Amino acid sequence: MTAQTSTPPKELVTVLAAGAVVLLVVHGLGRFIYTPLLPYLVDDGQFSAANGAAVATWNYLGYLMGAMLAIRWYRINQIRTLLPVALAMHVITTLAITQTDNLTLISVSRWLNGIANGMVFVHAPALILEWLVLRNRASKSGLVYIGVGLGLLLSSGLVTGSANLLEGAGRWWPAALLSIPLAWWGALKLIRLDVPEVHRDTTGKPTTTRLLDRASVPLFLSYAGAGLGYILPMTFLPLLAKLELPAGHWLLDGTWLIVALCTIPAPWIWNRLGAKIGDLSALKLNFLIQLLGVLAAVILPGGTGLVLCALLVGNTFLGTVLLTQRIGRALHPHQGPRLSAAMVALYGFTQMVGPWLTKQWLDGGGTLVSAFGIGVAALAFGLVFVFFVPRPEDWHASNSGAGS
Repeated sequence: MTAQTSTPPKELVTVLAAGAVVLLVVHGLGRFIYTPLLPYLVDDGQFSAANGAAVATWNYLGYLMGAMLAIRWYRINQIRTLLPVALAMHVITTLAITQTDNLTLISVSRWLNGIANGMVFVHAPALILEWLVLRNRASKSGLVYIGVGLGLLLSSGLVTGSANLLEGAGRWWPAALLSIPLAWWGALKLIRLDVPEVHRDTTGKPTTTRLLDRASVPLFLSYAGAGLGYILPMTFLPLLAKLELPAGHWLLDGTWLIVALCTIPAPWIWNRLGAKIGDLSALKLNFLIQLLGVLAAVILPGGTGLVLCALLVGNTFLGTVLLTQRIGRALHPHQGPRLSAAMVALYGFTQMVGPWLTKQWLDGGGTLVSAFGIGVAALAFGLVFVFFVPRPEDWHASNSGAGS
């Protein structure tokens, strides 16, 4: 299909903004608002820190299941139907959690919310990437993840701003009410995108190629390490600050604010860096910086380690996502949303394992700071496998030379 090169700047901005908004909703107001909320919910007596980790695990299980559903339903016409359904599920489950202090009901709500999150996090960027590829604008794809950074900043402000006004289940009300108009606007814009079904074989059926091969397997393994490595600070950093710092210290809320502020420019930074030195080289640097961030929380107790962790992880984890997704599509251009869904599913599985391992560690008498060592090991694992990922142009040249 011939690429369209005359896309008006206003249309491009609107599409990227719509994608950013829906990611803000499901990630900022759905998933990651739980991180700054967790210390308050524990203090309110809604549940213990260990049970809070279990609730997080249920959310990540839902995220994994949502991504797996997206592997099954990845066609463009299916995305148009399921994207608004998933956003509606986010709104309903967030409203539901404002009404209960029951641990089982909280877990169920967070599980269903995770399913919605996983589907939207696959479908929205994948749909936008296909739209951008048709217009020779694929290099802009990472900008959609700015919505995650804005969502983190917004979640930090909502939690801190309402901390003395709300308690228990009521702490979810700001996120629930704000989600409604944002989800509505984002869904309306995205389901109207002009993205035809492409890559059909001689029978007219959409092309499906192998998902796993010598090029994609190491990329999947590195992404698994990234998922497990980043999720510990992104779930427990404010709680770690509460355990290590005195009452009233600015970093009790400040760690999450630092993460949020750092994530906003991160997609732009890694987009530019990937374009300048190559996505694969940028990914190696990304893993190294992120690893040093989590390591700082382990070896530098107190404010210094917390600030370094917030700065370095906040500046990198979205870069890991956008660079890996772009490399994957470059290696397998006919996979599109299916490849994205598989990667998010794997990421979701490792994210689910992280809080579960933390709960086991805490129940066994371990400390939260030592549990961050799991993240260090996972990121080191991921960094190693990035070096086994071929450059897409080399991979295609070797396959073409072999006649494949």
